[in-house]
This record gives sequence, structure tokens and C-alpha cells, in this order.
Amino acid sequence: MSGVQHNVILIGPMGSGKTSIGKQLAKLLKLEFVDCDHELEKQTGASINLIFDVEGEAGFRERETRMLEQLTTRNGILLSTGGGAVCKPYNRELLEAGGFVVYLKTSVRNQIKRLSHDKSRPLLQAEDRVQRLTKLAETRNPLYSDIADFVYTTRNQSLKMTANELKAAIQPQLDSLPTSECHAHSRH
Repeated sequence: MSGVQHNVILIGPMGSGKTSIGKQLAKLLKLEFVDCDHELEKQTGASINLIFDVEGEAGFRERETRMLEQLTTRNGILLSTGGGAVCKPYNRELLEAGGFVVYLKTSVRNQIKRLSHDKSRPLLQAEDRVQRLTKLAETRNPLYSDIADFVYTTRNQSLKMTANELKAAIQPQLDSLPTSECHAHSRH
């Protein structure tokens, strides 16, 4: 990567693999893995669920924005974001300016499979999970697509295989980014 460490930012819905694939991909790209939600929990000393319970989604989103402001100014990281990070226009600006944005695209059916035993996600606490995830996808998928520098559709294959495939696909694009565009690069 010609001496400059560009950030890679993973966006996409819950259950798309941003954290699990991100950890593997970060190793391959020799970047530090950073999960926005985990950083927020470390900073506050509270779980995402507790923040949602006490402050509601609006309070959580404000905290998420402040965390994104901090994390997108760092260099040499692979940042895994929460599924709703793209909902605020300002967050989308931060993400676009913060690095090379990769949208991990997945179907609602795959999300249901991957999240079937997950009780930790506040927005997944619904009687009809399929309906909830479908509604979120309708709102968020166009936002993910809009700011993505690269779209990768996840499939049911090993994390290692997925990370290797993704690295092979994005490495040439990362290598071609001018050093002066470490954080602000041209779109599409």
C-alpha cells in the first residue's frame, strides 16, 4: 500500500458479517480492527442494549455519531459500523470521507439464519423478525449503496474464504488511491 495506510470501512445490515469478516480482513490488509459498537461500549461502560433502554434509539444514535467522528479521523484501521450508522446524513459524510467504504450486502433470509439465536440487538427485538428486517432493508439498503465504494454480496462460505475473496477484490483499488486522498477520495 505504498506506505500509506488507508482506512477500510464496512457498512451493511446486522448479520452481514461486518465484525466477523472484518476481523479476518483486517489481518489480511494489516489494518487495526475497530468495531464502532464495541468502542462505544468501552467508552461508556454500558452495553448497546442498556444505552437503548435508557436513552432510546435517538440517544444511541447521538453517541454513535460522536464515536464515528473520533474513529473516522484515525488512520490504518478497518472500521466495522453498526447497521444503522448510515441513517443520518452527517454520518454518511463522515464514513465517505473516512476511508474506502465496503458495503457487505446480504439478504433478509441470510440475516434471519445468522441472527436466529441473537438476543442482543435492540432493533431485532420484534415479534416478526422478517418483517422488521425487511423494513430496515427497504430504508437502509439504498443508503448503503449510495456511499459504497465497493459492494460485496456475502454468501454462505467460510470467513477465511470470504475475507480472502474480498481482499483480492479491493486491494487493487486501495493501492490505486493517491496518498493525498487517504481520508478524502473521489466517489465511485
